[in-house]
Order: sequence, then C-alpha cells, then structure tokens
Amino acid sequence: MRALRLALVASECAPFAKTGGLADVLLGLGRWLGKPGPEGGGHDVRVFLPFYKRIAASGLATQPVPGAQDLDVRFPQRTIRFSLRQAPLPHSRVPAWFVDCPELYGRDGIYTEDGDESLRFAMLCRAVLETCQRLQWSPDVVHCNDWHTGLLPLYLRTLYAWDRLFANTKTLLAIHNIGYQGLFADSHLDMLGLGEQRAHVHHGDLQGGRVSFLKTGVLHATRLCTVSRTYAREIQTAEYGMGMEELLRTRSQDLVGIVNGVDYGDWDPAQDPLIPHHFSADAPHGKAKMKAALLNRFQLPHDPRAPVFAVVSRLTAQKGFELFADALPVFLQREDMRLCVLGSGDQKHEDYFQWLRDTWPHKVGLYRGFQEELAHWIEAGSDVFLMPSRFEPCGLNQMYSLRYGTPPIVRRTGGLADTVEAWDPATRRGTGFLFDEFSSQAFAGTIDWALRNWRDQRGWQQMMQNGMRRDFSWHKQGPEYVALYQSMLG
Repeated sequence: MRALRLALVASECAPFAKTGGLADVLLGLGRWLGKPGPEGGGHDVRVFLPFYKRIAASGLATQPVPGAQDLDVRFPQRTIRFSLRQAPLPHSRVPAWFVDCPELYGRDGIYTEDGDESLRFAMLCRAVLETCQRLQWSPDVVHCNDWHTGLLPLYLRTLYAWDRLFANTKTLLAIHNIGYQGLFADSHLDMLGLGEQRAHVHHGDLQGGRVSFLKTGVLHATRLCTVSRTYAREIQTAEYGMGMEELLRTRSQDLVGIVNGVDYGDWDPAQDPLIPHHFSADAPHGKAKMKAALLNRFQLPHDPRAPVFAVVSRLTAQKGFELFADALPVFLQREDMRLCVLGSGDQKHEDYFQWLRDTWPHKVGLYRGFQEELAHWIEAGSDVFLMPSRFEPCGLNQMYSLRYGTPPIVRRTGGLADTVEAWDPATRRGTGFLFDEFSSQAFAGTIDWALRNWRDQRGWQQMMQNGMRRDFSWHKQGPEYVALYQSMLG
C-alpha cells in the first residue's frame, strides 16, 4: 500500500490557533498520519491553516515555503496576494503550512464579525488549491473541516476542474459541530467568484437570500464524516440536524462517524508533566494524592471518603448547565461531597457557579476562565466528572476522565454514547454513568446512582480501572480515517 498524499485544511490547529476541540483533532490526526513506522500512518501530510496575527506575534519560528511566495488569487472585485510559511507540528515532522495574507488574517481574532468574513475563508480554500498547482503537488484527498472549508469541494469541481493535477483528487468534509454553518447573504457569491455557480448552491437557501458554506460542502464533497457514530445518526434527525437533516439523509450512504482520538502523550496520568503525583491502572495510589493536592489548591477540606465532582468546560447551553440548577443544590446540602469547577462562558452559568461557591464555600471550588495545568489537576484529582450535554458531537473531556480514573456522568448523546459504557455493579463491567432524558430529574437520579455506587469502593476501583484501560488513542482511531481515504480512492 503506497503512502497517501493528504491535505488537511482547517481554520485552526493546536497549538498555533485554538478555540475548541477542532484544533486538537487537527494536531492529533495530522501528527499520527505523518508519523512513520508501525506507530503511525506514514503518509505525506500537509496541514493548511491561516497565518493569523496571533501566530505571527507568538514568536513561532516559520520558514517560507520555496516556490509558494507572492501568489495572486483573483476574485471578481480584487486580487489578493499570499505567501506560504511553514513550521512542523509539535513533536512531528509533519509541516503546518500557513497562508500568510495580512490583509485578511492580520486581525486580533481568529474569527470576526467583519463584512469580509466569507472572503477570509474562501481565500483559505483557494490558497490551498493555488499552492498545490504552483508546487505541482497532487493530493489524493483534501480533508476539509467544518464550514470554513466548505467551499473547497465546489471550487475544485468548478473553477479548478480544468486542471488535470486534480483529476483524481477526492474531498472529505468533516462536520465537527453542525451548529456552525457559515451563513452569508447570497450576494457574497459574486464576491467569492461563484456568481456563475449558483446552480450548484442549495436552491432553498438561495430562495431565502442566503448561502451556507457547510451545506455547499455537504452537496459537493466526495464523502462526509463526523466525529462519532451516534452523532452521524443524530444529525440526520430534526432534533439535532439544525435544518440540514433532510440533505444529510439524502447523503446518508456517504456519511460515516469516527470517534476523535486522544493524544495520550499529553493526557496520561502515568507521565503527565502538569501533575505532581502520577498513577496508572496498575499503580493507582497517586490518584488519592492528587485528590488531596487538588482540594488543597482549591482550599477545600479533604476527606478521602467524600467524593469530588468536577466540571471542566465552556459554560454554554450546549453543555447542559441548565440541568444543574435543580439538581446540584440538593446534593450539596445533603451529601458530604466536593465540587471543583473550571470554566467560563455564558454569564448566567458563571454567576450560578459563583452562587454555589458563595453558598457552600467549604464544598465548592471555582476558577472562572481556563488554565491548562488546572484542567489536568482536576481530571487527575476528581472522583466523578459531570458532562450532561444537550448535544455533543464527540467530546474529549469524557475520554480524558476515563484515562485519569474519573468515571464520568454523561447524557447518552453523540460521542458520549460511543465512549462511555454504563457501569453494571453486578457484572463489574462499564466505565461511567449515563442518562437519556434531558432533564434535571434524570441528571439528579444519575448523580444519586453514582453516590450509591461510591459506597462500594471495591466496585468503584474496578470501574476506574476499566476506564483507564480503554484506548481512544490516535493509534487506534487513525486507521479508521486511512480506511475511509482508501475507500474514496477505490
């Protein structure tokens, strides 16, 4: 089997530019695909993303890509010039190729509310194809990610259809979160050089005077994927499809779900450089030391018999935090327990957790914001992780929790359903606790079930070990992507 030529295109990639899990996926998958030998894919991989102002200001050492300097991309109303810079992905030889275009990317944020936001990401799509042409590099698969790259399959099928360089190139569109679709007025099509391609844009959207980058990608990509098997089914329903369910059902044969991988080089309690006490499934004693250290850090009293519940999250409606209001106070009042929260987001949720902290100062610890080291401490030192999401395309924190011996309480949706197995005290199988109905009553009932199982410490230790031995590494998940790529190439 020959090595594949793969272009991974996205709006962000860790550690260069990150607002969410997409960045971690690009880093982990890109690094694994390019890693030689039995531990990796051994493929020819290039990761494309914009050279944002924050990357340029970060001090990252980049080099110009020979032959890809001062390239012009012609749009109907203007010509935009870009150059390509490169730096390896951390701990990898895989190159990240940065589209250096200050007039579009030299702004404070990764995403903006500016009137040319559509052009910023149309330019990313065009720059990838222009670069391939200039360097005569013919990718087998262009792996597009989310709405920001949704126009690339259409550009490839229209403006670049003449070039035999792309005669055998296939496109894969990955949907990481269908809630973000890249919606713009249809007048933008003229600005983006697609005014004559209106027949290839979703007719219902055009009748409504708009165009969706994501929907356009779904129409024209060779294949579609999303980040868990359950989410692939869910987004074909009215409850989760965000208006795209009908279109996705027409392409259901082309849509697959692959659970995201976790980089255990960064998330492994046996060798995590960010925590002071290490442990593993076979040597779990450091877990108790991490619990004591975590509570000391939050200035909460330590009692090994009192379970520590944890939240590490963006505090948004998607994550199900409205369920906490009618569930948690009862347990905080009744039970000898602790709650450690790390996150920021919607003001009402931040204020709610602050109220919990003020009401039970000896039981609740709160850090408003995000701190990478503290996230690792919480995963390592807690006993139960709370993740009752309204929807969750994949989720990473529940997989981190399993690795760190912190059984999660999750709602049975998306990637949570695919990665957490319900604990059965009779058979001693399972890794956490799940509930179905999105309600405070169901959430509270599951917390109560977890507390009852906490009293059986022998069973609890078995559940912890079950979770710690689950493998969600890219070494396991990556081959599913390679198999998908190869199936596209026939």
